Amino acid sequence: MRIVKSAIHVPKLPRVPFSVPQLRKTKLVEEFNGISIDTNTIKSEKNVLTTQIYEGLYKSNDKKSKATIQLYAILEAVADRVEMHKNIGEQRDNWNTLLLNSINMITLTATTMAGVAAASGTGAPLLALKLSSALLFSASTGLLLVMNKIQPSQLTEEQRNATRLFRELKSHIETTIALGNPTEEDVKDAMEKVLALDKAYPLPLLGAMLDKFPSKFEPAVWWPATQFHEGKAESKKMEEMNGWSEELEMEMREVIEVVKRKDSEDYERLGNIALKVNKTLAIAGPLLTGIAAAGSAFVGNGSWAALVPLMAGSLAAAVNTFEHGGQVGMVFEMYRFCGGFFHMLETSVESTLEEKDIIR
Repeated sequence: MRIVKSAIHVPKLPRVPFSVPQLRKTKLVEEFNGISIDTNTIKSEKNVLTTQIYEGLYKSNDKKSKATIQLYAILEAVADRVEMHKNIGEQRDNWNTLLLNSINMITLTATTMAGVAAASGTGAPLLALKLSSALLFSASTGLLLVMNKIQPSQLTEEQRNATRLFRELKSHIETTIALGNPTEEDVKDAMEKVLALDKAYPLPLLGAMLDKFPSKFEPAVWWPATQFHEGKAESKKMEEMNGWSEELEMEMREVIEVVKRKDSEDYERLGNIALKVNKTLAIAGPLLTGIAAAGSAFVGNGSWAALVPLMAGSLAAAVNTFEHGGQVGMVFEMYRFCGGFFHMLETSVESTLEEKDIIR
């Protein structure tokens, strides 16, 4: 069998060299209908426009964002004050309970020792009982002077009121922020309210404590002095008044007169009574324990001499229990707060009545 082998040879095509023109990277110019477009210029103009848009948005929101940041800072300070006043109020309530129980125990123990000394004979036991009784009465007198000076029950009520008012301010600031349009006036108003509350209800005792025994009853003031006076003006014509009708203004004036004549006067009268009772009890307690301390030195010299420390000590324990157990200082502070509320109501309505409609 024969095998035939064959091959086909195809001639190679010649290589034709050609070059592609490179586009200019630095500057591309396109011409269309006789108009030349510079892409670098378009890019730069686009960047300028974007920058202007961002700057406009930033400038429009700059003041709002600044006011919001300031309000958040004030809100944090107010939240801290709420917690501090609450904790200190609980602490001073414990002071009232512990000091009351301790002083009464010391006073009654000294009274018992004076009675035992009067019943015992002469000698060393009598001298020891007399000295112990005198020392306990002296310690009770010193503690009573301190307790009556600071009035723990009144301090507790002050912290309760401060906690309540700071919580109201906190809710007001949160509402202002939630509305989303805070201004510098909102920041200023919040700061003034915080400072006014700090002044009305101070936290420290030394150097900043409120006078517990003023010369006369005065209602509490916890709002800024300028709150009801900014924009206040007298109305000269009916068209320039605050938008209320004449009948409504007359009714509001009558309401204010009733508040002044009834509520404010009642709280002022009751506040003065509570102040006088508290002053009397604050003086009587240490005076009785001091008399008992002096009288205990004469125990054993006669039957009548023993009655002085016994009677004075018993009365001192009763007076102390009535003053601090009954929390007379807290009652006085409650009257101050209620009187301040009605005073704020009067000031607010009177200021509104005297505002011009254009100012409101």
